[in-house]
Amino acid sequence: MMRAYQIPLDGSPRRFRNPRDGDWYVQVTQGETYVTNRDDEVLTTVLGSCVSACIRDPLLKMGGMNHFLLPDSDATGRDSQRYGAHAMELLINEILKRGGVRQRLVAKIFGGASVISSVSEIGMRNAAFARRYLLEEGIRLVGGDVGGAHARRIQYWPASGRVRQLAISADVRPIIEHEVKNARSIGEDTDDVELF
Repeated sequence: MMRAYQIPLDGSPRRFRNPRDGDWYVQVTQGETYVTNRDDEVLTTVLGSCVSACIRDPLLKMGGMNHFLLPDSDATGRDSQRYGAHAMELLINEILKRGGVRQRLVAKIFGGASVISSVSEIGMRNAAFARRYLLEEGIRLVGGDVGGAHARRIQYWPASGRVRQLAISADVRPIIEHEVKNARSIGEDTDDVELF
């Protein structure tokens, strides 16, 4: 049996069993990638301007999710995992390494919202990057939801390809503050950030 694979920044992902459905929920946060073939694992994340790609090989019922802050950079090491170019490469390569076939891969992308007025182009850049990357890699985009002005929670079942998206209408300031802090830490200009 294939084992779940993770590349989290801080050691191990946050994982818990949901008493309602008995499935294991794995929280994928900024800079993380997670791949699994388990039909009882649900990958979940919360996105503002960040983007997550959900990619799977339907024949193997195996796939994963990443979560990135910005499209690309020359960063190395742990910081590089926050960028789309590295996050997409990690996710695709791990699926291929575990037996996935590039021609069968399908993807859904989520996030890229304009939740911060002064850096609203970040979300649009992230979404455009993800679309372009998938096109260049020959991976079919079969769904998703990007853009808008609201944060969202994504729940993804890689074995089946099912996705549930929940709009977040509550106070998203902690999400926004986290994204701004991380964007500033890697040199993105976020002056005059307006939190709402």
